[in-house]
Amino acid sequence: MQHHIDAEAFGPAGEHMAHAVSTCVHCGFCLPACPTYRELGEEMDSPRGRILLMKSALEGALSLDDVQPHIDRCLGCLACTTACPSGVPYGDLLTPFRAHAARQKGASLLARAQRDVLLETLPYPRRFAWALRFGRWTRWMAPLLPPSMRAMLALVPPSVPPPQSLPALTPARGARRARVALLAGCAQQVLAPNIGAAAIRVLSQCGVEVLVPPGQGCCGALALHVGDRERARDRARANVAAFPADVDAVVTTAAGCGSGMQEYPHLFEGTADAEAATALARRTIDVSAFLEQLGVTLAPRWPEPITVAYHDACHLRHAQGVAAEPRALLSRIGNLRLVEIADPDCCGSAGTYNLDQPALAHAFGQRKARAVLATGAAVVASGNIGCLTQLATHLASIAGAGAPRVVHTIELVDEALARDPRAGAPSD
Repeated sequence: MQHHIDAEAFGPAGEHMAHAVSTCVHCGFCLPACPTYRELGEEMDSPRGRILLMKSALEGALSLDDVQPHIDRCLGCLACTTACPSGVPYGDLLTPFRAHAARQKGASLLARAQRDVLLETLPYPRRFAWALRFGRWTRWMAPLLPPSMRAMLALVPPSVPPPQSLPALTPARGARRARVALLAGCAQQVLAPNIGAAAIRVLSQCGVEVLVPPGQGCCGALALHVGDRERARDRARANVAAFPADVDAVVTTAAGCGSGMQEYPHLFEGTADAEAATALARRTIDVSAFLEQLGVTLAPRWPEPITVAYHDACHLRHAQGVAAEPRALLSRIGNLRLVEIADPDCCGSAGTYNLDQPALAHAFGQRKARAVLATGAAVVASGNIGCLTQLATHLASIAGAGAPRVVHTIELVDEALARDPRAGAPSD
């Protein structure tokens, strides 16, 4: 697509945005892959339409007021990048454009307050744990609150598991095959602390020494994807300093976090930390992909036949290109039948989407939950804490106590190993 964008006017991100626009040939292959286009049926709520809108705004032909509603409705799921035959790097346009819009236009006072509260709460496990307690105490106030705040309260779980401390160093079982650093996550430590613990146990059994660097924190993805690049960079800078260089990989267990860390080269482009941030991004990998690359075959056996549905987290499948690896891990579990979910779309979690677009987030969550239930699976597995929370909420709203169990992929592998008395060190 031809354009007249003055790339230099937008700093280091300008060239990336201009390149994404110029790569689009307006073919329309992205339309059926886009959840908001399928839901709303509007061209301007499709990737093709949004690219044209962002191009026009960057050229000065349209105001941000004209463009922003359609950009705000974008999930950022990147399903369009998987579907695009031209290889348009849509995320290279969307993320910096949101940062540009946030600088130029800002948001309403209420929206800024809600977002600031979220961005200063979620990344800090203790604050987040207290916020969840407060949310449970104030559920009765939900009818009196704005829709976005009601949506936040609806996602507060009735309880959370007790915290689990992750050891700073876990040695490999048997001969050491690799040495990795694990991203502990922030909200995940509160909502599902067993995910990190399960990852450590599985990695250790596979001959991997696991470090959990003490100085790490939030990856910055949440702030980055709502346009707050400075706050994202501050968060990310702490991780650039915390994660050691003498490891084979930095392993993540949350799709959004892994994807966010892999965006560090763009986030730090033109800064003094660019080289170190790029090196960290290149070492970052999802736990399922790392295990498959390591070439270790885990083959535990589930005690009884079980049907498991697998949900692709968008920032795992589309942003990181990881789809076959978690399925391979699950498929090797004996007595486990893996089934696909007919609806391939985003579940509607998407960072702060429940806050920003509660009606659409609810529609996507309900549609995904119905598709999961149609599989008849007893368990649904995924690789992102946001997806797990969204799935659990909407499955419970439809199926109640009969809802399938919702777990992380690595938790299921870990449980299978624990339940199989014959499972020892894996074979190569």
